[in-house]
Amino acid sequence: MSVDRDQVLRAAAELLTRRYGATMDEVAKAAGISRATLHRHFAGRDALVRALERLGIDECELALDAARLDEGGADEALRRLVERIEPAAGLLSFLITESQLFEPGEPRERWDRLDSRFAALFRRGQQEGVFRIDLTPAWLTEALYGLIGTCAWSVVDGRVAAKDFTHMIVELMLGGARRSVEP
Repeated sequence: MSVDRDQVLRAAAELLTRRYGATMDEVAKAAGISRATLHRHFAGRDALVRALERLGIDECELALDAARLDEGGADEALRRLVERIEPAAGLLSFLITESQLFEPGEPRERWDRLDSRFAALFRRGQQEGVFRIDLTPAWLTEALYGLIGTCAWSVVDGRVAAKDFTHMIVELMLGGARRSVEP
């Protein structure tokens, strides 16, 4: 039987998002494979987390590309980005909270590039007069990551309908980030 590595990673991310301390045995069970099969693909928890990180960054980059962030208004680009990132949201929810990922080296550089692309969208929105200028693009990026992760968790937990994912994040984000016109 062949093992779908991405499916194993997604099952691992979903479990680890809900139960951070889950064992490799529990990860294997959640993925529907044996522990031996899991260890053939990932030597240990660190290797599993690193593979999750690579997949998550790859999926974020694809979502950023697909969202065409330079087209149209920054608020519409934000909506497209959230729509495109939804399939990776559960994985991102785990990765955002995984502190070991933020060490120097190649993965950190890839995260920095992602952060720069998100921040560029918010900076453009500020220059267009759409987003508040008293909130830094870096903070707006972190806030968006947090909303994506929290909403993904709420969907997995059954407290939020998956169909509402984009609407809830974008409306809350824009409601807080949108620049008000003073009378």
